[in-house]
Amino acid sequence: MKASYDWEDPWRPNIEAKMAKAWFAGASATIAIAKYMPVPLPHKFSALAVFVCTGMAAFRGRQAWKRYVDKTRLDNYGFDFISIPELMKKTVLAAKKKAVWLGTGFDWTDIEAQKMHTLIGRGVAQTIGKITNEHHLNGDYWIHGLDKETDRFMDVANLVGHTLLIGTTRVGKTRMMELLIGQAIMRGETVIIIDPKGDHALAENTRKMCEAIGHRDRFVYFHPAHPEKSTAIDPMRNWNRRTELASRVAALIPSETGSDPFAAFGWKVLNDIVNGLVLTGVSPNLAHLKRYIEGGADNLVLNTLRIHFIDHVNDWETRSSGFVKKHKDRVLEAYIEFYKQIAIHEAQSSDLDGLISTFEHNRDHFQKMVASLIPILSMLTSDPLSELLSPEREIGSQRPSTDMCKIINNNQVLYLGLDSLADGTVGSAIGSIMLADLTAVAGDRYNYGINTNKPVNLFIDEAAEVINQPTIQLMNKGGGALFRVTIATQTFADFPARLGDENKARQVLANVNNQIVLRVLDAETQQYIADSMPKIKVKTLSLRYGHGVDAHVQDEYQASYQESMTEEEAEIFPAAMLGRLPPLHFIAKMSGGRIIKGRIPILDGDK
Repeated sequence: MKASYDWEDPWRPNIEAKMAKAWFAGASATIAIAKYMPVPLPHKFSALAVFVCTGMAAFRGRQAWKRYVDKTRLDNYGFDFISIPELMKKTVLAAKKKAVWLGTGFDWTDIEAQKMHTLIGRGVAQTIGKITNEHHLNGDYWIHGLDKETDRFMDVANLVGHTLLIGTTRVGKTRMMELLIGQAIMRGETVIIIDPKGDHALAENTRKMCEAIGHRDRFVYFHPAHPEKSTAIDPMRNWNRRTELASRVAALIPSETGSDPFAAFGWKVLNDIVNGLVLTGVSPNLAHLKRYIEGGADNLVLNTLRIHFIDHVNDWETRSSGFVKKHKDRVLEAYIEFYKQIAIHEAQSSDLDGLISTFEHNRDHFQKMVASLIPILSMLTSDPLSELLSPEREIGSQRPSTDMCKIINNNQVLYLGLDSLADGTVGSAIGSIMLADLTAVAGDRYNYGINTNKPVNLFIDEAAEVINQPTIQLMNKGGGALFRVTIATQTFADFPARLGDENKARQVLANVNNQIVLRVLDAETQQYIADSMPKIKVKTLSLRYGHGVDAHVQDEYQASYQESMTEEEAEIFPAAMLGRLPPLHFIAKMSGGRIIKGRIPILDGDK
């Protein structure tokens, strides 16, 4: 009976090879018989027989070769390397397609998924043999052999939907990031790299890629462990509303809700001091904030009052002299009283009111309320960070300084190492405040249409070390400012652990349209990724054999053979297989649902 399906086991024995041998043997036998038999065969018949046998041998041989290649491809992939010139060629090829090169591989569809499930069902070791090569024991390389690999690309327009790189340690997240960074540099776009662990190869390859395209001056280096090579970056230089600066620092205060009394009071104090600095014509930086919060704002209040009186109060020196005598030359107290009793009726300043209230606050209570703020400012202003994060704008300064706005406007490439291995707390604080600064710059671009035609590529390695609320805002609303964010992490559990709230962690995941998944060992993360992919119907072929003989001799022998095919719902890429991916191999789920199985080469900057 003819089966009603057109499916066959792709891993069955290579029967076509035996058929090809048989047809070839038939052609050889026909030739031998025609030549050596006493009674030779007719020439026309012999020629026709040889032609038919040879044709069938070639036909079956082609089928056998295809099956042989499909099977031998399962164990044929190791580590590859790519030089910077070769990456430049890939970038040019991708640019013609308006795409980004992701490595080599193939689109993962239900066809490849069916092959995988069938092979697992038959037994991998039984089908392709036991793997003894120690290199290939580090993952299931056969997954990449389920189809022929070619260059794989992703539309560059998808990058604005942000990308998540996820994988356990030492499987290739940073190497994948290098390829994406290199292509962005070669496209002439702004690149900002935040690297908590300070990967030397990543920094060096980034510098070499800038040199390779003839723009060494585009590269900007920052690393607390190497202040002599670092460019100073002021994270407080870019703002439109003064409240932004207070929010930028207050975001670093440890808080379970973000709105507890300590965080709120810290924000008020920061905002009052920022207002005083701006009123006196001083550009606020972290060192100024620490000085006036930790040591007292006496001089700042005095200077602010004087400038306010000069600008808004007529004949203020003569009119305030009586208050100075009353307070026995305690000038600050005298000026405060003069302001409250006289000047406030002529020229009130809400900024000055706030600064005076902060100054007059009970000192003991004040110290308790800012107890969590002072350590943060101390971390960010201790040597050598005092020069790196709070540069003074002095003519002739030996250390070059910049800020995020300049870096973006000049299409530069910033490598921001945080040295988190040596000091994770300080590194996390640096990364967080830089991200808050970037969010402010993105807001300016969006609100005022500044350079919104120039994309900004932000890469955050080990994102769980630095991600904060401003980062979520940047990912949520940065698309309009053409910010493309790529974040790398090991598990999804890293985000709620960092943010302290699972809902905020889900906000991060909800803002990511592209997922590039390397080997993942965490079961919850595996299942989350598998659930985000579509389900398929997997076909399974079942065979039944039966025979029987009745006790009566006269009864006939009975036998049966039955084939049946069943379909069951299954994952297009099983969750458990994500833990079996070899290093540098990945499954990518693109915006729109396209799935790619790929692998990446290691960038060798010395070639």
